[in-house]
Amino acid sequence: MAFKYVTILALIAVANAGVLPQYYHAEPVHQEYHPVAAVPTTVVKTVAPVAYAHVKPVLVKHDAHYDDHPQYNYNYDVNDEYTGDVHSQSEERDGDVVRGEYSLNDADGFRRVVQYTVDPHSGFNAVVNRYPLDHVKTVVKKVTPVTYVAPQPTIVKEFHTVPQAYHQHH
Repeated sequence: MAFKYVTILALIAVANAGVLPQYYHAEPVHQEYHPVAAVPTTVVKTVAPVAYAHVKPVLVKHDAHYDDHPQYNYNYDVNDEYTGDVHSQSEERDGDVVRGEYSLNDADGFRRVVQYTVDPHSGFNAVVNRYPLDHVKTVVKKVTPVTYVAPQPTIVKEFHTVPQAYHQHH
């Protein structure tokens, strides 16, 4: 693959160098080179003036709804006997410190209770406890053993007809 790239690049270089005739003219163009006498050149450098922008102080508009020390408190409970969904949560905030607790009934018969705190110094911390539910009881049913009885053989009489040979007469 690299050989293809090298070949294509070599052909492009040869075409740009003028070694190959240029086919877009009626006849090939021959280039002649004449030595040119050294001509003094003057370089003029123009510099654009630099514009300085004065930085204006950014004024932060204080939002009328912004609270420097937010505080709230809420809680809820769900106890749906039809679906068995039982969970609750309570949380309170005082500035940058949040304390809360939530609980739910797990499918394995335990109640999970999570107590958490959040503050700028310690971050998020949670303590998880699990308590067995009182109303969930393991039910053991006594099952009588199953005995295997072998089936009795049945005699089936089948009559088969004997196929007859087919002969074609010529």
